[in-house]
Amino acid sequence: MWTHKPWQGRFLPHPLPAGERLRAYATWCNAVEGNTTFYATPARSSAESWARQTPPDFRFVVKLPRTITHERRLTGAEEELRAFLEAIEPLGPRAHALWVQLPGSFGPADLAVLAGFLRALPASHRYAVEVRHRAFFDDPQSGRLLERVLAGANAEWVPFDTTALFRSPPASDAEREAWAKKPRLPRRSLALTDRPIVRYIGRDDEAATVEGWQHWVGTVAEWLREGRSPTVFVHTPDNADALALARRFHDEVRARLPEVEPLPEPLPAEPLTLF
Repeated sequence: MWTHKPWQGRFLPHPLPAGERLRAYATWCNAVEGNTTFYATPARSSAESWARQTPPDFRFVVKLPRTITHERRLTGAEEELRAFLEAIEPLGPRAHALWVQLPGSFGPADLAVLAGFLRALPASHRYAVEVRHRAFFDDPQSGRLLERVLAGANAEWVPFDTTALFRSPPASDAEREAWAKKPRLPRRSLALTDRPIVRYIGRDDEAATVEGWQHWVGTVAEWLREGRSPTVFVHTPDNADALALARRFHDEVRARLPEVEPLPEPLPAEPLTLF
């Protein structure tokens, strides 16, 4: 996301060499979704660059490649997993969680496979699982079984909250595309570990996005009071204002819990001048 074109010259300085773009993003937000790793395992040199550009407490939630989760469906992917873990090793503690996003067809009948996969993973990382099969949300027994599997591996269940997106018909091309691609699932907000992770997508209308996240402001504040360390990712269909919205969400949480550390001071998008 740190190369998102609408942010260049508006939120982030432009032009910037590739090796400096994440550094600029890290002055706006202290976490990022590693979504590109879903499509291909990165070169180890890329992870080394990401580490150089971010402070030690910066959080990467890095998605496992689709060859592991969607093509192999967590079975017989030992070599692909080994290559992925070696590639991201330079991130060190910045790898806050490895994100296992499962296809919508991965349902309750596959839980034994998930349990075996999680048991075989190295204890040097934390793991977070995102499911999209409707049964996990509609059938209480299936939901409890999934929670039991995740608890056995100290893994988190990642909710992807799309309720604001689907609250009313789309009003832009980006919203129409999101309606066609994003899962329409009930909101879930139960943390299983001390590191809950939330993915939230609102609308291209700022007011609707802010209204839709009020549930999460209260939930995140409560998690913090409980001593948990949540990570929240804020999206909109076009993501044009996502950086500013993420900081606004953080500010709303801090309004309830002033002891929460502020985010870094953003790097100016335009170079400073004397006149």
